[in-house]
Amino acid sequence: MRTVRLRHVTQINPPCPAFDRLSSEDRLTFLPMESVWPGDRLDLSETRLKSEVATGYTRFQDGDVLVPKITPTFEASRSVLVSNLLNRAGAGTTELHVLRAGPDIDSRYLLYNMHSHAFLKLGEAEMYGVAGQKRVPDDFLRNLSVALPTLDEQRRIADFLDAETARIDRMASFYRKTISLTEERKQAVRAHLLDLLADEHGEIPLRRFITKIEQGESPQCENTPANGDAWGVLKLSSIKDGQFFPDENKLIQTTEGSVSQFEVRHRDLLVTRANTPELVGDVAVATRGYERRLLPDLIYRVGLTSAFLPEFAVIALRGPRVRGLIQAVARGSSQSMVKLRGEDIRAWPVPKAPLSTQKEAIATLEERFGKISTLRSKLNNQLSLLAERRQSLITAAVTGQLDVTTAGRAAVG
Repeated sequence: MRTVRLRHVTQINPPCPAFDRLSSEDRLTFLPMESVWPGDRLDLSETRLKSEVATGYTRFQDGDVLVPKITPTFEASRSVLVSNLLNRAGAGTTELHVLRAGPDIDSRYLLYNMHSHAFLKLGEAEMYGVAGQKRVPDDFLRNLSVALPTLDEQRRIADFLDAETARIDRMASFYRKTISLTEERKQAVRAHLLDLLADEHGEIPLRRFITKIEQGESPQCENTPANGDAWGVLKLSSIKDGQFFPDENKLIQTTEGSVSQFEVRHRDLLVTRANTPELVGDVAVATRGYERRLLPDLIYRVGLTSAFLPEFAVIALRGPRVRGLIQAVARGSSQSMVKLRGEDIRAWPVPKAPLSTQKEAIATLEERFGKISTLRSKLNNQLSLLAERRQSLITAAVTGQLDVTTAGRAAVG
């Protein structure tokens, strides 16, 4: 087995004849980064006119290997081999490197090298750029050394890994589907509880419990560390799935006196004022005081009377009745960023439950959701173990540490 530089057996970010041959009105496959996943998770369903992607996009064709260049997608080992593209050509995010196998290397064997532990660690070390925007340079790919057995041996290795990774991927798919079902279970438990409370106590508009609705400001923020006087302006991502993540913020250099009115306080009920249709209107409670955390203009703080607990508000406002009203507002908007008005929030229906019942509901859901979260944690751990197994198997096969002929017989036996 010989070792060669990748540039001697592979074209790196080459021209794309299949793309060039198409007319401006021909359609082709389009790949945003969120569609780039290995195995059966690769999504080739989106298409565009060639005229729409003629500039500003990465071009590729059937048989190419696509390698994400930006963190954290690169480290997640999301390289793919594309085939069955519409009109045999595609375009996608500029955050992709394109590798085209030459006559001395099998394209599947090339792909598996891109999933090996050594490749990912070396690539991570070669990244350049600021934190959160680091990229793998194409020079790293050109100069990468790969073990190159004969073509027949490459194909045997690829055949073996195709079969073994398919088994692992099927198991991973089962775990992901089960995790998805646990989220559906949480929604069903919440909906059933809210139905019982509405039947017993009735519903009234949230305005009956609101004392005020206010939003903060979003001044110019810095991405670099600030001094001890800095405050953190919350990002939209600080509210997700009913939970509050205070570390999701951008820093601002200011003094305490000028911004303290927007400081997030203990047990504040926070509601996203503007976001995508799927995420707008998410809610969370600040479970403690968060020093130097500021409310932005895209998040509402909803003040409540003592008769309505913020923790119970999160349960009620994440139920199907309120989410249905939010989606109705979203459907009526022509913008990708949906904005909620204060009047929208005031009209949301909530159970008219006494405080004792609210506390019981909170405790009940905490117990049931805790059991579901424990199950999710175990499933995610199994997914991590499968990913480690997959990468270890690939690494051993492409580096010659594993005799695939012997291993294949053992698997069959």
